[in-house]
Amino acid sequence: MRILVTGGAGYIGAITARHLLDAGHEVVVLDSLERGRREAIDSRATFVHSAVGDTSALDAILPDCDGVMHLAGLIEVAESQREPGAYFDANVAQPVRMLDAMVRHGVCDIVFSSTAATYGEPDEVPIVEDAPTRPINVYGASKLMFEQMLDAYGAAHGIRSVRFRYFNVAGAWPDGSLGEAHDPETHIVPRILQAMASGQREFEVYGDDYPTPDGTCVRDYIHVEDLIAAHIRAMETLDPRDPAKRQRVYNLGIGRGHSVKQIVEAVRRVTGHAIPTETGPRRPGDPPQLYADSARAQRELGWQPRYTDIERIVETAWRWFKTHPEGYIEP
Repeated sequence: MRILVTGGAGYIGAITARHLLDAGHEVVVLDSLERGRREAIDSRATFVHSAVGDTSALDAILPDCDGVMHLAGLIEVAESQREPGAYFDANVAQPVRMLDAMVRHGVCDIVFSSTAATYGEPDEVPIVEDAPTRPINVYGASKLMFEQMLDAYGAAHGIRSVRFRYFNVAGAWPDGSLGEAHDPETHIVPRILQAMASGQREFEVYGDDYPTPDGTCVRDYIHVEDLIAAHIRAMETLDPRDPAKRQRVYNLGIGRGHSVKQIVEAVRRVTGHAIPTETGPRRPGDPPQLYADSARAQRELGWQPRYTDIERIVETAWRWFKTHPEGYIEP
């Protein structure tokens, strides 16, 4: 297939593009490079430097595409609370223009990078896909709104979609050649590695008074390779003949949670370095605990996470961090 990967210069997008290319698919990467990295784009892909809502670029790309993996968007919870307009624009308004272009050119299949933040504070954990969606931050609300747009475009125009509600994504390509490099970095594993490697500051824990066993937030951590395997499996199994498969939602996680303090300890064990911590205030919009029931993805997609040990996930991130010239400072 020929697949449009939006956000293909970002962490998940770049690794997705490489896997698609390795599997024999053709890839077009669409990225504004506002937060992505040009050097992360595989040289085998066709690169279009543009925004997701650029209709002229989409009209040039989509006639030759068989499907879309929509991975672009803004993802920082705290920033979304400060700048809601930017999040509704990047995560809803611009992607709707992409849906309109898909309709114009008869491209019906889309795999969408959603988020567990659509659930808000769940009534029960592990979280199943049928749980109420009550986001408590703008980031989650914007992702849920686009999911609702997919339902509407499915009903009106026959768009077939798979939405993956991610839990916390971590890790890197196993040989350390592709990984996570945000500026600024907000995800916990690279933040701990940066704090440890710099030797200049402590790692800040955002709140230690949550109603969890050790007072820190509990999250489900899924390796980026496992995440992408599910995406590719979904794109390859979208079936226009089966109405039951036209609008699907899946959780992606390993099915158990780790607290912030447990992640700090896992990084210490993997790296062998002391990691001093300090406690700061809670981040606005952070639920106490989120972890997944991924049985539906396992049952319907034949997907199984390979990385279920948190130290194995951290090991790949550490390998990337040590070999990436911009991300690692020798202690």
